[in-house]
Amino acid sequence: MKKILIVLLAITSLQLSGCATTSTTQSGAVGVDRKQYVGLVSEKEAEKESALAYQQTIKEAESKKLLNTDSKETQRVRAIAKRLIAQVGVFRQDALKWNWEVNVQESKEVNAYCMAGGKIMVYTGLIDQIKPTDDELAAVMGHEMSHALREHVREQMSRTKAQQYGLLGLAAVIGVATNNADNAATTLALGGSVAAVALTLPNSRTAENEADEMGLELAARAGYNPDAAVTLWQKMAALGGSKPPEFLSTHPADGTRIQNLQAIAPKVRPFYLAAKAGK
Repeated sequence: MKKILIVLLAITSLQLSGCATTSTTQSGAVGVDRKQYVGLVSEKEAEKESALAYQQTIKEAESKKLLNTDSKETQRVRAIAKRLIAQVGVFRQDALKWNWEVNVQESKEVNAYCMAGGKIMVYTGLIDQIKPTDDELAAVMGHEMSHALREHVREQMSRTKAQQYGLLGLAAVIGVATNNADNAATTLALGGSVAAVALTLPNSRTAENEADEMGLELAARAGYNPDAAVTLWQKMAALGGSKPPEFLSTHPADGTRIQNLQAIAPKVRPFYLAAKAGK
């Protein structure tokens, strides 16, 4: 069993080392400069998949009369998005020319997202249950936009492909070496759980932290108070509910996230003050 795990990790490592590594954005004042594995999926492919999924969501929401049902609410979200989008050049200039779309969907879910290429959706559950101020809503939207700017979907797709290639190769080796197809299947099942912990979850937590930091800077540069990100997550934490341990969660624990945001806020507060002063 120990040998199997060693081979699994070796194959996965080789697959990842073969991916092109790059930093998809400028680091900004918050200093996000991690190198990313994105070589197995092109930027165009990620944007195409996201655009198709977004359009399907739009069609379904329209058919159920759940899309942009409150014009005042939609105008508010789009006004905040406009100010945030004007600042994305600090991280990547090409994003200023993306075909940004911003919509609001009726849903009890407390959530929002931004797909690759700038496809934004805000759920009414977020607005109705959290009751965010404009500053707090900007923190959410800046966070989600940062996922798109940082190409976290593309990165995750590339890592998933690397994981799949590694597991298929390992299963073939085990199957041939033991002359037993059941051993190959067992290896795939075991390898899947190990790879999920070793690759998928740590990367997701890293992506969330990066989006927090970048989103805070976007919001501050757009003239939204960075301290609102803290009050936002305090409200999120107050909603309660059962949550998994932080180590196996794709999101940082609320307390950890709040501490990180409090530590970063001083870095971006000058941008907020300058924006408020009209500079």
